[in-house]
Amino acid sequence: MNPFEMVIGIVLIVMVANVLKARFASGGGRHGRADNSEMLRLREEVGRLRERVQVLERVITDQRESSELSLEIEKLRGN
Repeated sequence: MNPFEMVIGIVLIVMVANVLKARFASGGGRHGRADNSEMLRLREEVGRLRERVQVLERVITDQRESSELSLEIEKLRGN
């Protein structure tokens, strides 16, 4: 093997390694698509859970305000 062929071989090995590295880093192939669909599903679920938390916060806040209002009314009735 002469030096020119060795340089060509090294360059090809480095190029192939970089392509494989980029492909696996971006999650390419079938696994990348599965991850994307899973990520979309999880984002939708997080959105639904955020809505539920907002409703629960509103209910708790409303109950606290109504109970405080009830206490204020009872205080006014006592006077």
